[in-house]
Formats: sequence, C-alpha cells, structure tokens
Amino acid sequence: MLYSVYCTVEIVMLVLGLICFFALYFIPAGYGKLIDKKWGFSFNNKAAWMLMECPTLIVMISLLSILDYAHKPVRIVLVSFFLAHYIQRTLIFPMLLKGNSKMPLSIVSMGMLFNTVNAFLIGLWIFYFSPAEMYSVRWFADPRFIVGAALFCAGMFINIQSDSYIRSLRANGDSKHYYPCKGMYRYVTSANYFGELVEWLGFAVLTWSSAGFLFLFWTACNLVPRSHALYKKYAQDFPEEFARYKPKRIIPFVY
Repeated sequence: MLYSVYCTVEIVMLVLGLICFFALYFIPAGYGKLIDKKWGFSFNNKAAWMLMECPTLIVMISLLSILDYAHKPVRIVLVSFFLAHYIQRTLIFPMLLKGNSKMPLSIVSMGMLFNTVNAFLIGLWIFYFSPAEMYSVRWFADPRFIVGAALFCAGMFINIQSDSYIRSLRANGDSKHYYPCKGMYRYVTSANYFGELVEWLGFAVLTWSSAGFLFLFWTACNLVPRSHALYKKYAQDFPEEFARYKPKRIIPFVY
C-alpha cells in the first residue's frame, strides 16, 4: 500500500515536471538575472536560498536517523552524495553571494515544497523501498556506482567552479551583470546549470533508482527553459561578446 502511494507520487511529479518544462519557456522564473516584480514580495537572496534549500537537509538527515534499513554503510555513502550538494548549496553557497539581489517569496515557497517531496522520494527509496540486497557492499564495485560517482563529482566541480567564476566578476556590493567567457562559459551561457545536470545524472546512475532519474528529469525541466531565457538575455545585453563566442545554452555543442 505504501509503495503504491510512493509510485503514485512519482507519477504526479513526472507530470508536473513536464508541465513546468513547457510553462517556463513562456513564463521564466523571476529570480537572479530574471528578477521580476510580478512574482510578488521578494526578500534577501542569501536568506531565500538557505530557506528554500534547507528542507532537503532536514528531511534526509531525519530519515537517516530514524529509519531501520539493511546494509547501512552503503546507503549512507549513497546519501552522502546528495547531502554534499545540499550542504554546499544551503550553508556555503548563499554566504558567498555578492550584491543585493532578492528572490520572490512565491518562488522560495515552491522550491521548499519541491525539495521536501524530492528528498522524501529519494530518501524513502534508499532507506526503505529499495531491495535489501541491492545496495550490498558489492554495489561499490558495480559500474553504475563507479560511473555515477565520477559524473557526480565532475558535475559538482563544474557547478561550484562556474558559480565561483560568476561571483568573481563582481566586486562587493556590485549589482551589475557581466558577460562570462571562461571555463565552461566559453561553451554555454549556463555553465553552472550544466554542472548541476551532470551532477544529478551521476546521482541517478549511482543509485540506479526511479527517484534519482525523476530528480534528473525535474532538474532538466527547470534548468533547460531557464538557460534558454538567460541565453536570450545575454544575447540582448552583450551582442558583441555573444557574436564572438557563439555559446550554446546549457549543453556544450548541442543546445
């Protein structure tokens, strides 16, 4: 019964992700470079990011603490990849932000809801619904774990390095936007998003789970349309640089 509910939630999330994918091509999420007053009340960007991302840590650490499961060490390692991203995103990334940007409360609220559901789906699979024998110590030698872990680490490096480079273009208190042209930004206008896609592709592979692939799908549904909106903004604001580098949106040499 519980697993049937779990599967139903996954299907609903799949449909909602598809709806969001198409909707975001027409109504870009109004934060960051695309901030828009029509999204309603906005508040401090640092506090917004911490508030939006913290449900993932709360849910996953709670599941890690209270659920009984077999092959505990392997499952802890799998979850550590997820936690590594969100510790960086919740506690470190916001404190490094420069400028005085704001984020709409409506977007923060939607992000909190998604992060809560997503963390439950991933955590419940790893700790509760996955077959007891699936994540035995042999999983560490499985090609899916090895390839997935390599992809995750590479993606996380690209994501963090790209965010760091974007921040380096601004002085403290500066709210202007500049054209990024180094690192992966030489090839795509949303290099940080490309890194995040690679991260969650790796996580989906190393856990080999429907929840992991659903999260990858949702990440793409959110970031691919946003990268398109940013691509158009860069083309409009920096026509000379854009013509010179001819970047793609989010996937090098492809899109």
